[in-house]
Amino acid sequence: MSTSKTKGRWYSVRCIFRATDRHAYEERITLWLTESIDAAIREAEVEAAQYGRGGGFVYTGLAQAYDLKSAQITNGSEVFSLIRSSDLEPNDYIDKFFDTGAEFQQRDE
Repeated sequence: MSTSKTKGRWYSVRCIFRATDRHAYEERITLWLTESIDAAIREAEVEAAQYGRGGGFVYTGLAQAYDLKSAQITNGSEVFSLIRSSDLEPNDYIDKFFDTGAEFQQRDE
């Protein structure tokens, strides 16, 4: 993927969804080639509403965007970054925000 043939830049947008049939949330990151970060969020929110209707999830209204800053998407390209202030130690931070034990995670077996 490259912006060389299309005007715009690549942005990733993380949207949060709530499941309609169980107590669960989904964080989903999508890529958008648009003229601005605001346009990427607008397009992602339209898609998020459609995604939610078809998959048993409701879009919560939270969208966070990230400018990929690169015209070329390749292996190892950073597609999202979020910095959060915290006084927690690494293991406590991971347990609180990312590995609570309630995640549905796919694994290659």
